[in-house]
Amino acid sequence: MTQKPDTHSKAPRRKGFLRSFVQWLVIGVVFLWSLAALILVAARWIDPPSTAVHIQRHLQAWIHHTSYHERYKFIPLGQISSDLQHAVVAAEDARFYQHHGFDWHEIQIAAEDDLEDGRTRGASTITQQLVKNLFFGTGRSVLRKGAEFTLVPVAEFVLGKRRILEIYLNVVEWGPGIYGAESACRYYDGTAARSVGREEAARLAAILPAPLKRRPERMNHYSVLILERMRQMNW
Repeated sequence: MTQKPDTHSKAPRRKGFLRSFVQWLVIGVVFLWSLAALILVAARWIDPPSTAVHIQRHLQAWIHHTSYHERYKFIPLGQISSDLQHAVVAAEDARFYQHHGFDWHEIQIAAEDDLEDGRTRGASTITQQLVKNLFFGTGRSVLRKGAEFTLVPVAEFVLGKRRILEIYLNVVEWGPGIYGAESACRYYDGTAARSVGREEAARLAAILPAPLKRRPERMNHYSVLILERMRQMNW
């Protein structure tokens, strides 16, 4: 008489394995989130030596066997022209000083636009962009958005607006291998970030949405719009 396989004993083992897997997955996620939160706390006093975007560009250059030269110099916010600070805020996040990490008004407008024409309209704040730059690179996914959503309030709480803007202006990508205001001003205008003028600042801010494709000298129309926004904001 042939013996039937014991299916009843296999089922609990499968459930036990699945339960262990889920537990370790949760532990891993909590650990990574806690590490990111600690990095944000440390960033209150320590300037980031690199970011996920910097590492991503290095890896892309290595994979595609292309040359890569990184320009990155972190400078205090006081050494960045107020015109450049204002131009970036006006271009990227006009309500930066009013919201607490998320601009719900812009999110609502973006959602309505998406429903109307089927295209995705960006509504990320400077704080969201900073978190993305530091930890997630340029990729898009629901998981990334979820993690970003939980880290943005931490950044707002531990860093504050001035430090958020300071780090963002220093780490944001401004062209191939060009990171931060000082490197961008030196590369495009041959001047220090503290000396960049109003029009040059608007042109630099205009390339931030697509820094690998845009050039400041081609941003005639958008830079005029940014200058008008600055004027409306009394800057």
